[in-house]
Amino acid sequence: MAKRLLRLMTELSSRKWLSHLVGQFSHSRLSRYLIPAFIRIYQIPAHEAEKELHEYRSLNEFFSRRLKLGLRAIDTTADAMVSPVDATITAMGTINTGTILNVKGQDYTIEELLAQSPRIENYVNGYAFVLYLSPTDYHRIHAPVTGVQIEREHLKGKVYPVNDFAMTHIRSVLSRNERLITYIKHDFGEVAVVKVGALNVSSIRYADESVTKWQIGDELAYFEFGSTVVLLTESGTFTPRGDLTLGTTVKMGELLGILHPPADKKQKRDACLEQELCTEK
Repeated sequence: MAKRLLRLMTELSSRKWLSHLVGQFSHSRLSRYLIPAFIRIYQIPAHEAEKELHEYRSLNEFFSRRLKLGLRAIDTTADAMVSPVDATITAMGTINTGTILNVKGQDYTIEELLAQSPRIENYVNGYAFVLYLSPTDYHRIHAPVTGVQIEREHLKGKVYPVNDFAMTHIRSVLSRNERLITYIKHDFGEVAVVKVGALNVSSIRYADESVTKWQIGDELAYFEFGSTVVLLTESGTFTPRGDLTLGTTVKMGELLGILHPPADKKQKRDACLEQELCTEK
């Protein structure tokens, strides 16, 4: 009975008008008085913030804060893909013919997640990370690879929470919530950075709408309140770091694994390198 009640409350809380009201308050100057309590409740490392606390004009401005320069190191391993966010890994693994398996007990098809995008075929046997940002975390999103935008899409949807209860008991939260998707082409293929909105998130914003290419670690976007990033790699182009497991906490810029050409292209590349005929990676 308790679960049914909680589920009903969660369904009701997904209404856009409620999220809009909470979002409006979080942008107001009045909300800045809640910043100290917010820091205390969620044990936020406020010393990492770019500005002094009194300089933030609203709770939302503090929530989407930048960090002091140099606090996140970007991994320098050759052909690295790094975490775009500070987060906990709630799912990871090979995409099984278009399905991301066992995300909090649920399976997700990339067809639903990417809303029938024609790019789906690039990811049917790729690799996926689901990265959950708690209220404690830094909420700026950075480029996981060096590359160029080849497409972006904004998908309107619900605003369900993405906490453990909602992810476990509400059907297909990641595919039903608002999503901002950036497809980035790198040397060996492409990645999809799927930014998923959540309860009380007034919006997901690009750091600079005019920017269409990034170096690894460059600022890409930010959440106005907590949520999740789903990171997809193209089929056959990624090998994950061997020690990562479910529940691992990662920092922005931390190595997730290595990008490489698909197996057939790698064989051709190795062959032409041996003959010193190769003109591309």
